[in-house]
Amino acid sequence: MSRIIALVSGAEARDLDTDLPYLSRALGDRGVITEIVDWDNTTVDWSRYEMAIVRSPWDYHRRYTEFLAWLDNVSAATTLHNSADIIRWNTDKEYLAELVEAEIGVIPTTFVRTAEDLVLITNEGMLDRDIVVKPTISAGSNNTERHEESPVKAAAHLGFLLDAGHVAMVQPYQRFIDERGETGMVYFNGKLSHSFRKGAILATNENTQNELFVEEEITPRNASAQERELGDQVMKFVKKKFGEYPLYARVDVVRGSAGVPVLMELELAEPSFFLQVDHESPSRFASAVLARR
Repeated sequence: MSRIIALVSGAEARDLDTDLPYLSRALGDRGVITEIVDWDNTTVDWSRYEMAIVRSPWDYHRRYTEFLAWLDNVSAATTLHNSADIIRWNTDKEYLAELVEAEIGVIPTTFVRTAEDLVLITNEGMLDRDIVVKPTISAGSNNTERHEESPVKAAAHLGFLLDAGHVAMVQPYQRFIDERGETGMVYFNGKLSHSFRKGAILATNENTQNELFVEEEITPRNASAQERELGDQVMKFVKKKFGEYPLYARVDVVRGSAGVPVLMELELAEPSFFLQVDHESPSRFASAVLARR
């Protein structure tokens, strides 16, 4: 079998994914040849690769059905990380409901699937509050907006998502994020590698965007004991569900209204690792990959 590993990206994302050079260099230092390959390049023979590691196909949500078919096709040709089952599950944020059922602390989330659901939450006054509205299938904060006590705009946003065929979700805006930001924890093979602080991207309406994602303010941060406990709990859930730890995971948490960490998002498909915040993290990733060979 070929000893080449594919790092899966996309034509638009190659120059934006700042992790790719670190990953290629760290694996190269271990004698592993890597190639950066676009997920939707139909000329690629995926059987050439020892494994394919999904990194930055950040336009997948635009062609979600095509992307799901790609997952199955590549899985039949080589080893895919993370697995097709994990990525399929994680790219629809309705997975949050399963974590709630497992009694893991998650930001309160209401799913809006139909016009009747929209009428119900409107009558309940949910749209009168400071809320975040987003589709359950998206990437890079696309179609995500904060509505500060603006029920008409919130309803219009939800209606737009429903009309486009999306399931939408509504979450209360977490005000602690304005001063503290989010804490992201990156795990390789179920073990915490490093953590970072992500600034609040919805604190104002002046977000800096490119075509794929909202640009984020990232700085080093050591996760607290409570945050690490929550992150480890999430990773144990994933292992129990899928039978093994994923090659990589990012657990994003924020201080909730009760003052304790709650899960904002679990990223198992194509998260940035922000390797620049910890110079040892690329080597940890390379070790995790070699452990899978």
